[in-house]
Amino acid sequence: MSTLKNSASRLKAIWHSIIPHVSGHPDETRSGRIARRVRIGIVVAACLVTLQSVLLVLGAWRNDRQIERHLGVAQANVLDAGPRRSTIEFVTPDRVTYRPELGVLYPSELDTGMRIYVEYDTNNPDLVRVQGRNAALAIIPAGSIAVVGWLVAGVGLAATAFVERRQDRNTQ
Repeated sequence: MSTLKNSASRLKAIWHSIIPHVSGHPDETRSGRIARRVRIGIVVAACLVTLQSVLLVLGAWRNDRQIERHLGVAQANVLDAGPRRSTIEFVTPDRVTYRPELGVLYPSELDTGMRIYVEYDTNNPDLVRVQGRNAALAIIPAGSIAVVGWLVAGVGLAATAFVERRQDRNTQ
């Protein structure tokens, strides 16, 4: 039981040394105030990265909904294929040729010269995705970005806590 209490008190001490408190203490030193502000900045940056990841998935989902509301299907030629952006060309049933300026959504595993089927928004033919692909493909990359952001933030928080502890020892 006492081992459990010791472990809990150690975890609590680590938690309080890493996680920043927003308001300072009256006896806080200048270096302590700087370290606290750096830790707050690290947490804010990690939160912004997480928000960006969530918005990425929501944006992909919104694009999919827009395409599904005014669904058009066409055969397209892949003019230039890349891992994050592929340029395509397709002809709509009214015989208008489109080359979406931003390329096609979910372009992975496409090669130049391929013929693929795409789904597009008939009201905005520049909004195009590869047929059979949807926003679910954005979840893993966005989640990975958020996880890596928090891992980097954790390392940064631990480093600032270590530096602060070391400075406190040197000043005593």
